[in-house]
Amino acid sequence: MNVREHFTGLAAGAGLGALAALLVASGTLFYLSQPRLVGAASNDRFQDYVMATGAVSLSPRIQADGVWVLDYRAGKLLGTVIDKAQGKIVGWAEVDLVGEFQVEPRQDVHFMMVTGFITNGQSALYVAEMTTGKFGVYTMGGGPNGSSVVIRRHDLTSFRKAPEPANAAPAAPPVPPLKAAGG
Repeated sequence: MNVREHFTGLAAGAGLGALAALLVASGTLFYLSQPRLVGAASNDRFQDYVMATGAVSLSPRIQADGVWVLDYRAGKLLGTVIDKAQGKIVGWAEVDLVGEFQVEPRQDVHFMMVTGFITNGQSALYVAEMTTGKFGVYTMGGGPNGSSVVIRRHDLTSFRKAPEPANAAPAAPPVPPLKAAGG
């Protein structure tokens, strides 16, 4: 290998390295320059209460922050949105979870809830009750008059069969078939 081939190889390697660095730098700048929607969702629990937040689309052009509160003591799911222009709560909507999930009063229930992303500006609330094995999907949106909020249930299903009550009588054994006379 002569000196000329050696320098040609070095120059080609340096050129390819510079091209790769340029591509990485331009790709990084392109990625970082793209506008992104900022979305935050959080939840917390204290004793008999659970709170979660998520985006709510009040109209195609108006998005707000939604707040969900699950009140074990009252058996209610509450929801509201924050009016960004006024910095105030719009009002509260509620769902009767005792009726929705068909739980008995004072029944030992274990609700879990979390928000999820549906589309830009709209979250869903997923509520699961572990004793009954029921799972519901809810969203919040603007009310019919435009100045209130409503909670919509999209689905309520079972993810497993509910356990039999502890004091239920055991199933009786099957009755044997009758034999025909003379047989």
